[in-house]
Amino acid sequence: MTKKLIKNYYTEIVRKEWTRLVRDAYHLLEFNTTLHFLKKHLPKKGLILDAGGGPGRYTLELAKQGYNVVLLDYSPGNVAFAKKQVKKEKLQKMVKKIAEGSIVDLSRFADNSFDAVICTGGPLSHIMKKNERDKAISELVRVAKKGAPLFVSVMSRISVFVSELKCFQHEIEHPLFKKIRNTGDYPGGYGFTACHFFLPEEFKAAFAKKNVKILEFVGLEGLGSHFEKKVNLLAKNKKRWKVWLETHYKFCSHPAVVGLSEHMLIVCKKK
Repeated sequence: MTKKLIKNYYTEIVRKEWTRLVRDAYHLLEFNTTLHFLKKHLPKKGLILDAGGGPGRYTLELAKQGYNVVLLDYSPGNVAFAKKQVKKEKLQKMVKKIAEGSIVDLSRFADNSFDAVICTGGPLSHIMKKNERDKAISELVRVAKKGAPLFVSVMSRISVFVSELKCFQHEIEHPLFKKIRNTGDYPGGYGFTACHFFLPEEFKAAFAKKNVKILEFVGLEGLGSHFEKKVNLLAKNKKRWKVWLETHYKFCSHPAVVGLSEHMLIVCKKK
């Protein structure tokens, strides 16, 4: 039932998800910070798996940069939308395949198939069972070539508490708040779909026991997390915004910043 809930949710909000990362300066922090670390660690060329790639925002960007890309997503709506966008941008030669499927089962791909693997925007957060999250991580690592980078982002549990304090104080007395606080699990049904919110140490530990070396641990919204209006206002002043972005990239990997960000990114290298 939970898996169906997640699939239906993302099928219904395809266009909203397509525009989410680029709709304003605040949301561009997640997108551009991810691209910053992709540029830093990706090989100069190769085949990339965009696992849980949604409607294809990262797939198209990477294809435009000259990479060959395979996109896999759980939502048929996202898959159909991504195919249209690829055709619209005339990137069919670079996007080798777009398919429906779960990151828990990548058996359609052989071991050591990809020069890099990305799983961004939080697909791992929508795997509700811990053993399935562990399996998904193992699958992402398995299909990567030796020495290949992996980029995975999830939604932060600590960030939820900040959001509740700022905007939804009436929910703090609800039993669901304690459930999220104590387990990280949110069953869905109150404006968002089922999701597991990670603690930073939990997220890092999930990869530490895999066949990878952790290279980076990043808070994608960084110091600007939950200051959407302030960030968008600041972005209108080019000189101040330039200095702020320099500050953002300087501190987005600081341990005090990572857990407070709405999205956390881990960058690994397969051993």
